[in-house]
Amino acid sequence: MTDKPLAGRVALVTGASRGIGAATAQALAAAGAHVIITGRSVKQLEAVEDAIHEAGGTSTIAPLDLTEGDGILRLTQAVAERWDRLDILVINAAMLPTLTPVTQIEPKQFSQALTLNVLATQALIAAFDPLLKRSADGRIVGLTSSVGSEPRAFWGAYGASKAAFESLLLSHGQEIGRISNTRVAIIDPGATRTQMRARAYPGEDPQTVKAPEVVGQRIAALLAEDFPNLHRERVETSR
Repeated sequence: MTDKPLAGRVALVTGASRGIGAATAQALAAAGAHVIITGRSVKQLEAVEDAIHEAGGTSTIAPLDLTEGDGILRLTQAVAERWDRLDILVINAAMLPTLTPVTQIEPKQFSQALTLNVLATQALIAAFDPLLKRSADGRIVGLTSSVGSEPRAFWGAYGASKAAFESLLLSHGQEIGRISNTRVAIIDPGATRTQMRARAYPGEDPQTVKAPEVVGQRIAALLAEDFPNLHRERVETSR
């Protein structure tokens, strides 16, 4: 296999300003893809882009708040005008509400989580579906959490949003499975050294869990493979 198995591919990674999103963007670029990196922080996106370029890859930054109504549409139009297709869509951006009993879920936070984790996901799928279908091998990868399929005390708000997230992705995968070459995969990164995990487990030594780069490299490797539609896996690789 070539050391640039994704050469010529155009990829979009949401939530790419740090953590798993940034690591995935860098891994895809290292594999040869041109990566469009989105996030709300221009400064952080520029740092990721610098790292990609220093490693010999190529990327385009697209500052974006996925919860803004017309932001996704503008991004879709820009991608269509420049490339006329999208080969890879990695949906990574997510919000973790405060961990609390279901009876004490804060409505505003829950609404924000549903907007980003669920409504924005549907909007991304709908907006980029035509461009993915123009690709010879369109791929969608969604980053989930085990609490989406295995409910856990105090994680109800986040778990509910991820359960809906998975349902949207899997339903879409079934709908397009026989009418296009687009394939859908859901990846559970497992315990990973991110800011989100640090918020959820403030007493944990971050060095005891794997780095985001492990997940990013696995996603890049998966996208270089001929994986089946509706593929699911958990990244269990050690740190």
